[in-house]
Amino acid sequence: MTILAVVFSVLVLIVLITWGKVNPFLAFLLASILAGVLLGIPLGDISKSLEKGIGDMLGSLAVIICLGAMFGKIISESGAAKKITLVLMDLCGERYIQWALMVTGFIVGIPLFYNVGFVLLVPLIFSVTYQFKLPAVYIGIPMLAALSVTHGFLPPHPSPTALVAQFDASLSTTLIYGFLVAIPCMIVAGPFFAKTLKHMEAHPLETFKPKEMSDANLPNGTNCFFTALLPVILLASSSLLPYVSSGNKNLDALFSFLADPITVMLISLMIATYTLGILQKMKVKKIMEDYADSVKDVAMILLIVAGAGALKQVFIDSGVSADIAQLVGGWDINPLVLGFIMATIIRVSLGSATVAGLTTAGIIAPVVTTTGADANLMVLSIGAGSLMFSHVNDSGFWMYKEYFNLSLKDTFKSWTVMETIVGLVGLAMVLLLDVFV
Repeated sequence: MTILAVVFSVLVLIVLITWGKVNPFLAFLLASILAGVLLGIPLGDISKSLEKGIGDMLGSLAVIICLGAMFGKIISESGAAKKITLVLMDLCGERYIQWALMVTGFIVGIPLFYNVGFVLLVPLIFSVTYQFKLPAVYIGIPMLAALSVTHGFLPPHPSPTALVAQFDASLSTTLIYGFLVAIPCMIVAGPFFAKTLKHMEAHPLETFKPKEMSDANLPNGTNCFFTALLPVILLASSSLLPYVSSGNKNLDALFSFLADPITVMLISLMIATYTLGILQKMKVKKIMEDYADSVKDVAMILLIVAGAGALKQVFIDSGVSADIAQLVGGWDINPLVLGFIMATIIRVSLGSATVAGLTTAGIIAPVVTTTGADANLMVLSIGAGSLMFSHVNDSGFWMYKEYFNLSLKDTFKSWTVMETIVGLVGLAMVLLLDVFV
């Protein structure tokens, strides 16, 4: 009966968001209250579960996401993203231009939230299309595949960062594993798959044709690459710090502080503010105004993450999480595959990769403890499932269709297939890693 209550609550969540067009945060709260009632939590305690779930989920996560948004904003506003594209295109030339755009999407996609990265980089795709007279879809899919993998697999993006917190995984380890998963995904779904789309016609709207901009005032290329990748460099390096301290307590304490994701993002933002802002003659007041705007952009993401935390806490407080873990523990299925399947089902139903990942995590979190599954790999497995089969209920599907001015049929044949390849290759890489780690 308890499992049926969970299934019914998730179905209500899906109906509220898809059919009822209810804001996801409000839908999470309503579904959480319904789940609490159905699972027998006393009415007076349901609000306490909601408060605890929201508080525990946001905690340090809110700081990381906000700092990440500010960091992405300075990368965008300073012209660093454009400079990275120009440098890579000069290095690769027309023959390897797809690979240059893919690497650009990957590097720029790490600090930028998906929608921001999409809007920022698609005009660059069109500028390449006009310059080299190449098909827009053929050129664009590799870059968009790279954006997708950073969105689904790599911190500090909201979903993988939140899943790390839910599963008590290691942010630096997840990041390293995420790179190992993401690179094959974007290569197969990008340049390799794009070869089949070379003859697909697209006529980007004049509205999205990029205006000519002066390159003279762009930041130095080395500065752009180093600063954009700084959070990755610091997070990856932090996993090596314990081996350097040799048991020295003072060094352990220092390295623990430096390895904290909040510290990493704050240091990265301070350096970026100076190298991409102040050194480029941007006024501090303007930089701070941009940072304020960036936080407004992620406010709804934070609320959705908070709502997912509330639902997870209701499941925990009701005891149903233990029931789910016991039930699933008897299934003859790899828990990583189970996480992938659940995320895929919710992704197809809801459209949002972030909501799909967070909802799945709330249900499957106890399974990680019970089965002994690798928490870091579970983050990536759910991330892969949350990217599967993007279709008409996904905002990314429509952004791509309208920007590239494609028919629905061609949008499915290019965008939907690309996203599905990312998910399937992602799962394959996670299972391969599971053999060795």
